[in-house]
Amino acid sequence: MIDDDRHDPDEDDLEDHDFDEEDGPQTEVTIEVSGLSLYTHHGVTAAEREIGQRLVLDIRMEVGECDATVTDMVEDTVDYGEVCNACALVAQQRSYKTLERLCSAIADRLLDRFAAEEVWVKASKPEPPIALPVHEVSVEVWRTARES
Repeated sequence: MIDDDRHDPDEDDLEDHDFDEEDGPQTEVTIEVSGLSLYTHHGVTAAEREIGQRLVLDIRMEVGECDATVTDMVEDTVDYGEVCNACALVAQQRSYKTLERLCSAIADRLLDRFAAEEVWVKASKPEPPIALPVHEVSVEVWRTARES
């Protein structure tokens, strides 16, 4: 015999919460670019800055909620093609001695130009000019948007 008067204690938990039907699930968006390969002139030595070398950038941008999750329109999000162009411009318009400064300059440009809450920039040298065998050297910088 089935007891129709059974009570599920989990139902009490649901009744205690005030769900607003207009508030749907919150969706956070991260834009990521991996392996942007550029020929640049960065480095400590004059030879690195003069001859140049390949640099690989990895970018991650936390944009929070964006309308593109609903509208499916690129205008409603951060265009990763434009992110790549902005990074290339910063990396190729002048020479920096340290990857730390280069990453900071890229992060600043991305935060200034795009609607991002946080930005991570990683710059890697796949063929670093050092005497020991290494796969690559890299520096990563993380920045948050300034409160206005």
